[in-house]
Amino acid sequence: MKRKIVLYTSPLLRKKSVKVARVDAATKKLVRDMVDTMRTDFGVGLSAPQIGIFKRVITYEYINPSGPEPLGRRPSGSLETFPNIPLRALINPEIVHFSKTTEVGEEGCLSFPNLYGDVRRSKKIKVKALDIEGKHIEFEAKGLEARVIQHEVDHLDGILFVDRLGKDKRLYTYK
Repeated sequence: MKRKIVLYTSPLLRKKSVKVARVDAATKKLVRDMVDTMRTDFGVGLSAPQIGIFKRVITYEYINPSGPEPLGRRPSGSLETFPNIPLRALINPEIVHFSKTTEVGEEGCLSFPNLYGDVRRSKKIKVKALDIEGKHIEFEAKGLEARVIQHEVDHLDGILFVDRLGKDKRLYTYK
């Protein structure tokens, strides 16, 4: 079921989320609702706080059946392409390692409709979490997947992408 997105004007987005005690039917329903919401609103990632649930749960996905496609136009006019990222839900995600190598990339957020900014993030990360079955998982992510996880985990801690903008603090839109 699609849920309403909490917008940037709400102080709720600054609230820290609590760990999920166990993966049960309610957690699985939350994940299904998050996926429905993310897909309906054409997001690449979503955190539970963005739908008003303050639990440490994120979902993400980027799929194009015909292969990578442009995702956003950079201010310079160049196009970026990204590989597919299969649907994943992470429960109690923890980033246990950030690469020293970073890059600046465009970010948007469903809580900030039609607003984008350039954010510096680690190119690679190592993550520990529970999967949808409650099993412990650990994996490395790079590129767009690493960026999305970092963005969504920030939401769990009440941090917004605008807090991480470069020194010019510039947001832009394509509309």
